Amino acid sequence: MRYISTRGQSPSVGFTDAVLAGLAPDGGLYVPDTWPAFSRETIAGFAGRPYAEVAAEVIGAFAGDEIAPEDMRRMCEEAYATFNHKAVVPLVQIGPDVFLAELFHGPSLAFKDVAMQILARLYDHLLGAQNRTQTIVCATSGDTGGAAVEAFRGRKNVKIVALFPEGRISEVQRRFMTTAEEDNVACVAVKGTFDDCQAIVKQTFQDQALRQAVDLSGVNSINFARIAAQAVYYFTTAVALGAPHRPASFCVPSGNFGDAFAGYVAMRMGLPVARIVAATNANDILSRAFETGRYARGAVQATISPAMDIQSASNFERLYFEGVRRDPVETARAFQAFGEAGALDIPPQAFATMRELFRGVAIGEDETVRTIVSTLNETGELIDPHTAVGVAALRHVDDLRGPVVVLSTAHAAKFPEDVAKASGVTPALPRGVANLADRRERYEHLPAEAETIKAYVRAFAES
Repeated sequence: MRYISTRGQSPSVGFTDAVLAGLAPDGGLYVPDTWPAFSRETIAGFAGRPYAEVAAEVIGAFAGDEIAPEDMRRMCEEAYATFNHKAVVPLVQIGPDVFLAELFHGPSLAFKDVAMQILARLYDHLLGAQNRTQTIVCATSGDTGGAAVEAFRGRKNVKIVALFPEGRISEVQRRFMTTAEEDNVACVAVKGTFDDCQAIVKQTFQDQALRQAVDLSGVNSINFARIAAQAVYYFTTAVALGAPHRPASFCVPSGNFGDAFAGYVAMRMGLPVARIVAATNANDILSRAFETGRYARGAVQATISPAMDIQSASNFERLYFEGVRRDPVETARAFQAFGEAGALDIPPQAFATMRELFRGVAIGEDETVRTIVSTLNETGELIDPHTAVGVAALRHVDDLRGPVVVLSTAHAAKFPEDVAKASGVTPALPRGVANLADRRERYEHLPAEAETIKAYVRAFAES
């Protein structure tokens, strides 16, 4: 299996190099040169199997012969043993043929754990084989940082720097990062938005001298291994609801678009997916793109679903690349222009192709709050604001087919104040992290200046 850049100016690489590099040197994102595919019989055979076994097959299809099947199975078993539910991603029915896929049973109570726990083990395995160490830099709108810190803390081959927008994530989200005591972890509160953090990470990767000096890598959803790992729960949930004999639709709370793009990946691998709804909050760049054909950045607005407060969705470049029939010249032109002007028009044929699968819906704050209340009253399920955006979006789409799965991306206890204000019920942290508020925090405050943060990363990596 080889991986190519969406911008076409970097040589193809194998799975190991794609994972450890994260972002391609030309600023593009890695994608497989061809999509692996499963037969209907193979997909049907996933039914009832342990989650780790399905994960090993799905992720293994992207690793090819670079990781032995027995090593992949071992790593998946170790990764998903960290979850507090035996099903790993259980389904809960909340309406006629409508289900929540609970993605929050991992160590940091968010869907990012599903990918990050296996990614950390892949790094250990691949770096250990090369007797190599790396420095990971990641930007987080709330959940990626906590999941990354939890997965990589204490690992001998990796140092990790997590950037988060100061004052724009919940206290629980922040504490999952900043209470790590291990010396290989550094957290930075950036005086800006998530988009500022994400832009700084991209600039850091484009600094070739720094990249080589500290052996830089990234574990945001720019890293294709994250996407491969997230595709797994599309298979397990759809098969539990009758796939491949009937298609399923998915409603995905969307910020950086990695979670929704993973559904596209599952579809390209053979899973019958009828529809993917990208549900956004007021930061509606994706919902506007799928409804109007114009991908245009706006000002980031702070909401009660902060992990989605994003106006530049990195993974949209991967879908654009597929939509323009894998034309790297057009993709590079479009996203360089987007970087400069903050907008691009999707070519008509590419837009029509996207619309065959995707819909976009934006949900306001009032409707998000009402949905938390109505879901609790009607089903007894207490959901977080991001999941509420996904549930609310269902009411605005009338062409869904088959069972509908809403990806429930975070535990309500990660946003206790907003959930309590909406519902009158304060969600409790699970037993294993109940003392989170008592742990000592440790993090830096830095301005949203790329050169300042690059200097900090270098100093931390070399310390």
